[in-house]
Amino acid sequence: MSQVATNEVTRHTLSVLVQDIEGIASRVTGMFTRRGYSLVSLVSARTEVEGINRLTIVVDACDVIIEQMTKQLNKIVPVLKVVELEEEASIARAIMLVKVNADNTNRPQVVDAVNVFRARIVDVAQESVVVEATGTPGKLRALLDVLEPFGIRELAQSGHVALGRGPKTLAPSK
Repeated sequence: MSQVATNEVTRHTLSVLVQDIEGIASRVTGMFTRRGYSLVSLVSARTEVEGINRLTIVVDACDVIIEQMTKQLNKIVPVLKVVELEEEASIARAIMLVKVNADNTNRPQVVDAVNVFRARIVDVAQESVVVEATGTPGKLRALLDVLEPFGIRELAQSGHVALGRGPKTLAPSK
Protein backbone atom coordinates (compact mmCIF):
# COMPACT_ATOMS: atom_id res chain seq x y z
CA MET A 1 0.00 0.00 0.00
CA SER A 2 1.71 3.15 -1.24
CA GLN A 3 1.36 6.44 0.57
CA VAL A 4 1.38 9.80 -1.17
CA ALA A 5 3.97 12.22 0.24
CA THR A 6 2.44 15.43 1.61
CA ASN A 7 3.69 18.70 3.04
CA GLU A 8 1.34 18.32 6.01
CA VAL A 9 3.18 18.20 9.34
CA THR A 10 2.27 15.03 11.24
CA ARG A 11 3.78 13.00 14.08
CA HIS A 12 6.23 10.26 13.05
CA THR A 13 8.04 7.57 15.03
CA LEU A 14 11.44 6.38 13.81
CA SER A 15 13.03 3.23 15.20
CA VAL A 16 16.80 3.35 14.75
CA LEU A 17 19.19 0.49 15.51
CA VAL A 18 22.69 1.69 16.36
CA GLN A 19 25.94 0.22 17.55
CA ASP A 20 26.29 0.70 21.30
CA ILE A 21 29.18 3.15 21.21
CA GLU A 22 30.03 6.20 23.30
CA GLY A 23 28.27 9.36 22.11
CA ILE A 24 25.95 7.87 19.47
CA ALA A 25 22.84 9.57 20.90
CA SER A 26 24.73 12.86 20.91
CA ARG A 27 25.71 12.39 17.26
CA VAL A 28 22.11 11.70 16.29
CA THR A 29 20.72 14.70 18.18
CA GLY A 30 23.52 16.83 16.72
CA MET A 31 22.41 15.85 13.22
CA PHE A 32 18.84 16.94 14.05
CA THR A 33 20.05 20.22 15.56
CA ARG A 34 22.35 21.12 12.65
CA ARG A 35 19.51 20.72 10.18
CA GLY A 36 16.94 22.52 12.32
CA TYR A 37 14.77 19.43 12.85
CA SER A 38 12.76 19.49 16.06
CA LEU A 39 12.61 16.37 18.24
CA VAL A 40 9.45 15.63 20.21
CA SER A 41 11.28 12.85 22.10
CA LEU A 42 14.28 10.57 21.88
CA VAL A 43 14.68 7.41 23.94
CA SER A 44 17.82 5.29 23.83
CA ALA A 45 17.83 1.77 25.27
CA ARG A 46 19.61 -1.54 24.82
CA THR A 47 18.07 -4.29 22.73
CA GLU A 48 17.99 -8.06 23.03
CA VAL A 49 21.21 -8.17 20.94
CA GLU A 50 24.42 -7.37 22.84
CA GLY A 51 26.13 -4.24 21.49
CA ILE A 52 23.05 -2.87 19.71
CA ASN A 53 20.83 -0.08 21.03
CA ARG A 54 17.49 1.15 19.78
CA LEU A 55 16.75 4.85 19.50
CA THR A 56 13.05 5.66 19.34
CA ILE A 57 12.72 9.12 17.85
CA VAL A 58 9.42 10.99 17.68
CA VAL A 59 9.23 14.05 15.42
CA ASP A 60 6.61 16.36 13.97
CA ALA A 61 7.44 16.80 10.28
CA CYS A 62 6.11 16.45 6.76
CA ASP A 63 6.82 13.35 4.66
CA VAL A 64 9.60 15.07 2.67
CA ILE A 65 11.48 16.00 5.85
CA ILE A 66 11.04 12.47 7.26
CA GLU A 67 12.64 11.09 4.10
CA GLN A 68 15.55 13.55 4.51
CA MET A 69 15.91 12.61 8.20
CA THR A 70 16.03 8.92 7.33
CA LYS A 71 18.70 9.47 4.68
CA GLN A 72 20.80 11.60 7.04
CA LEU A 73 20.49 9.03 9.86
CA ASN A 74 21.64 6.27 7.50
CA LYS A 75 24.82 8.28 6.77
CA ILE A 76 25.91 8.11 10.41
CA VAL A 77 28.31 5.14 10.48
CA PRO A 78 27.17 3.44 13.75
CA VAL A 79 23.53 3.52 12.51
CA LEU A 80 22.57 0.02 11.39
CA LYS A 81 18.94 0.45 10.36
CA VAL A 82 16.23 3.14 10.27
CA VAL A 83 12.53 2.29 10.02
CA GLU A 84 9.49 4.52 10.32
CA LEU A 85 6.89 2.80 12.49
CA GLU A 86 3.39 3.39 11.19
CA GLU A 87 0.88 4.07 13.95
CA GLU A 88 -1.49 1.22 13.02
CA ALA A 89 1.36 -1.29 12.64
CA SER A 90 3.17 -0.55 15.90
CA ILE A 91 2.79 -0.29 19.66
CA ALA A 92 4.07 2.88 21.37
CA ARG A 93 3.98 3.74 25.07
CA ALA A 94 5.35 6.37 27.43
CA ILE A 95 5.56 6.42 31.21
CA MET A 96 4.46 9.30 33.40
CA LEU A 97 4.93 10.06 37.08
CA VAL A 98 2.66 12.74 38.50
CA LYS A 99 2.52 14.06 42.06
CA VAL A 100 -1.05 15.07 42.93
CA ASN A 101 -2.51 16.83 45.95
CA ALA A 102 -4.35 14.19 47.96
CA ASP A 103 -5.27 14.54 51.60
CA ASN A 104 -7.83 12.69 53.72
CA THR A 105 -10.71 14.64 52.16
CA ASN A 106 -10.02 13.89 48.48
CA ARG A 107 -7.74 10.83 48.49
CA PRO A 108 -10.59 8.37 47.68
CA GLN A 109 -11.54 10.40 44.58
CA VAL A 110 -7.91 10.52 43.44
CA VAL A 111 -7.59 6.74 43.93
CA ASP A 112 -10.80 6.17 41.94
CA ALA A 113 -9.51 8.34 39.07
CA VAL A 114 -6.19 6.50 39.04
CA ASN A 115 -7.94 3.12 38.96
CA VAL A 116 -10.15 4.12 36.02
CA PHE A 117 -6.99 4.70 33.95
CA ARG A 118 -5.34 1.48 35.14
CA ALA A 119 -2.55 3.56 36.61
CA ARG A 120 -1.15 2.93 40.07
CA ILE A 121 -0.16 4.88 43.11
CA VAL A 122 3.53 4.32 43.86
CA ASP A 123 3.99 6.71 46.80
CA VAL A 124 1.68 8.09 49.46
CA ALA A 125 2.46 11.10 51.64
CA GLN A 126 0.22 12.98 54.05
CA GLU A 127 -0.83 15.60 51.47
CA SER A 128 0.01 13.98 48.13
CA VAL A 129 0.35 10.80 46.11
CA VAL A 130 2.63 9.90 43.21
CA VAL A 131 0.86 8.19 40.32
CA GLU A 132 2.60 6.02 37.73
CA ALA A 133 0.87 5.57 34.37
CA THR A 134 1.88 4.10 31.03
CA GLY A 135 0.10 4.48 27.75
CA THR A 136 -0.46 6.46 24.62
CA PRO A 137 -0.21 10.25 24.61
CA GLY A 138 -4.02 10.48 24.55
CA LYS A 139 -4.44 8.26 27.59
CA LEU A 140 -1.80 10.13 29.57
CA ARG A 141 -3.30 13.51 28.61
CA ALA A 142 -6.77 12.31 29.64
CA LEU A 143 -5.43 11.15 33.03
CA LEU A 144 -3.80 14.56 33.56
CA ASP A 145 -7.09 16.26 32.69
CA VAL A 146 -8.87 14.21 35.36
CA LEU A 147 -6.16 14.80 37.99
CA GLU A 148 -5.77 18.53 37.26
CA PRO A 149 -8.68 19.67 39.49
CA PHE A 150 -7.00 18.01 42.51
CA GLY A 151 -3.82 20.01 41.88
CA ILE A 152 -0.74 18.69 40.13
CA ARG A 153 2.40 19.40 42.13
CA GLU A 154 4.98 17.84 39.84
CA LEU A 155 5.14 15.94 36.56
CA ALA A 156 7.75 13.85 34.73
CA GLN A 157 7.07 12.04 31.47
CA SER A 158 9.32 9.86 29.33
CA GLY A 159 9.54 9.81 25.59
CA HIS A 160 7.97 6.98 23.66
CA VAL A 161 9.30 3.49 23.19
CA ALA A 162 7.84 1.58 20.27
CA LEU A 163 7.94 -1.76 18.48
CA GLY A 164 6.32 -3.01 15.30
CA ARG A 165 3.38 -5.38 15.66
CA GLY A 166 3.60 -9.02 14.63
CA PRO A 167 6.47 -11.50 14.33
CA LYS A 168 8.80 -9.39 12.15
CA THR A 169 11.73 -7.77 13.99
CA LEU A 170 13.99 -4.87 13.26
CA ALA A 171 17.09 -6.39 14.85
CA PRO A 172 19.39 -8.78 13.02
CA SER A 173 19.30 -12.41 14.14
CA LYS A 174 21.48 -13.42 17.08
